[in-house]
Amino acid sequence: MKDDTPTDYHAIARGLAYPAQALIDGSFVPADSGRTFETRDPYTGAVLSQVPRCDARDVDRAAASARRAFESGAWSGLHPSERKAVLGRLADLIMENREELAVMEAVDAGKPVTDCLAIDIPETASCIRWHGEAQDKLYDQLAPSAPDAVGLIVREPLGVVGAVLPWNFPLMMMAWKIGPALATGNSVVVKPAEQTSLTALRLGALALEAGVPPGVLNVVTGFGPEAGEPLGRHMDVDAITFTGSTEVGRRFLEYAAQSNMKEVCLEMGGKSAAVVLEDAGDIEHIAELQANAIFWNMGENCTANSRIIAHAAVYDDLVAALARHAADWTVGDPLGPATKNGPLVSAEHLGKVAALVESGRREGARVVCGAEAGEGLCYKPTVFAEVTREMEIFQTEIFGPVVGVTKAESDAQAIELANATAYGLAATLYTRDVAKAHRYARALRAGTVSVNAYSEGEISTPFGGYKASGFGGRDNGIHAHEQYTELKTIWIDLS
Repeated sequence: MKDDTPTDYHAIARGLAYPAQALIDGSFVPADSGRTFETRDPYTGAVLSQVPRCDARDVDRAAASARRAFESGAWSGLHPSERKAVLGRLADLIMENREELAVMEAVDAGKPVTDCLAIDIPETASCIRWHGEAQDKLYDQLAPSAPDAVGLIVREPLGVVGAVLPWNFPLMMMAWKIGPALATGNSVVVKPAEQTSLTALRLGALALEAGVPPGVLNVVTGFGPEAGEPLGRHMDVDAITFTGSTEVGRRFLEYAAQSNMKEVCLEMGGKSAAVVLEDAGDIEHIAELQANAIFWNMGENCTANSRIIAHAAVYDDLVAALARHAADWTVGDPLGPATKNGPLVSAEHLGKVAALVESGRREGARVVCGAEAGEGLCYKPTVFAEVTREMEIFQTEIFGPVVGVTKAESDAQAIELANATAYGLAATLYTRDVAKAHRYARALRAGTVSVNAYSEGEISTPFGGYKASGFGGRDNGIHAHEQYTELKTIWIDLS
């Protein structure tokens, strides 16, 4: 008989053994300095663990172990199908430990545990499995050379990859980085965000259990200036992949230029727009989709549709419908089964969100609902109307559950307003006209454009941005493998 007793996620949280050491060369070790820092539950404020405060010495140790592992061929020299088998076991272990990982992610990042169980953990596993499965199905090329020569075009792993992660999707973003990097034969040094280090360390332990050789996957915890910058400047790191703010992304370009000209792949900020044309259709349904597009994950999502550009004919109805749907978002304890939004990740971030909301009020936008904090670093879903392009909340990434609605008098003006920011990560378009769908999807300057739905695509589609939202490559899809490999020509003279 099926047991319908609700899972007690608080009991699971109380029973967790939270990681407290960095992973270097296959062993869990303290920082060389012995220093630590607290990682806290953002909802309760409770200290979860004392995490190693790694610095340049620890990065040196991790990079050296990654280089030794790479040069040994223990991973890089395996047949792709052998790496596939190990990554498949890792994906299996993630799913076997999904409740532990989901609760750990929820209490460390403030994410609703139901989202972690339904989305983050399964997608982490499927991402790693997908890249492992893909690698032994990719072929090198033969150039159309003359009969007296053979021109081979091959791809080889770069060597040591540094991966610097954000705090909003700790496990998923780690999978987006290590999936293709490991599948192509590289060794990796991961620097998780200091706010959310725990599941990265736990995933490192599962990788060792799955059979990833020591030194192939390292996790150094700590702060950006002390651990992230040394990784970006390291002369024995061949590539850096980073997801986070545009401000920090620019620094990694500088670090690469000032060190060994390492490859750099950046997925950065966004100010994504949803364009709702006059012929968009069911406004109530669109409002429901757009509430999810901005309020999901507390708005801490780089593709969140934080701007809605609505045709004047549907503007008023859409604003009213958005407010109704905002009221449906239960805010509170991330371990509560009915919670749709937990706390923001930190008091510092809550302050930034609140300050930007106040700038919207000050500059003349109208608060339709929300615009106030709740208990435990929570922030209520917020809708602004009468937002204009000059306002800070139109131009600046808020990274919270805050959406602004702007009126457009024509299709052309709507597209122009959507493109009127420094960012270009994602966009959404609502229309029932197939010709408009094709024409305007191409006109929107964004790396991913979804039509009649909010979407980031899937694992098979490349993800990254235009303008200040991206540089140097893409996450997801086969395209992600390219940025972790070098292209080589081998020319054989047969004469």
